[in-house]
Amino acid sequence: MLYKFYQLFIAMPLIICSTALTAIVTIIGCTFGKARTWGYYPAMVWSRLMCWIMLLPVKVEGRERLKKRQSYVFVANHQGPYDIFLVYGFLGRSFRWMMKKELRNIPLVGKACESAGHIFVDKRGPKAIQHTYEQGRKVLQHGVSLVVFPEGARTFTGHMAKFRRGAFQLADELQLPVVPVTIDGSFDVLPRQKGINFVTWHPLRLVIHAPIEPETQGPEDVQHIMEQSYKTIMNALPAHYQGFVANPDQ
Repeated sequence: MLYKFYQLFIAMPLIICSTALTAIVTIIGCTFGKARTWGYYPAMVWSRLMCWIMLLPVKVEGRERLKKRQSYVFVANHQGPYDIFLVYGFLGRSFRWMMKKELRNIPLVGKACESAGHIFVDKRGPKAIQHTYEQGRKVLQHGVSLVVFPEGARTFTGHMAKFRRGAFQLADELQLPVVPVTIDGSFDVLPRQKGINFVTWHPLRLVIHAPIEPETQGPEDVQHIMEQSYKTIMNALPAHYQGFVANPDQ
């Protein structure tokens, strides 16, 4: 009850104010400065603050596996809203998100994401999908990376659903390493439910696995890296969240 009281009367006002301030700083900074800087650092600080405000401990593993100035395609499982804060706050790389186009409609936040150069996925047709890929090609240069949730939707159970091929095809086309990332604890903190829910205290863990380098190029390599990434991410989850469970929202 004390934790719920804290969330309602202390944490929530801080979260609302810091979110609005971060969005405004990002929009202004990206308008008059470099999007690579202003599109990443304000949101990184904000994401860490989101975890600290809720008193959630975070453990990061494997950051030393990444090379400086190397562009990567990061692929992660999608457990819940706190995935955003974990990746943005603790990945330690300048990157852009590949996100649902509906997120552009969130007041202030959608505009901040657009200003920062994040990629909104449009699936309305082949031309729209091709435009998404072209944006990805422009982003993945000079050490800037891309982060994708290949499931495309948050889990209802904590288990992983199927992966979509788009991110892996882009990595294959540009011959970039794919980095599997396991997110653990986000579902326990805030599971996907209807209505407004309180956060449950639970440790968060971000595991950055070894990059998977492209060996060849083509559909077979895409399939191989996708399957390898899926297996690697799942094996780092707690036993009770391992195993495939279909997601009706995909």
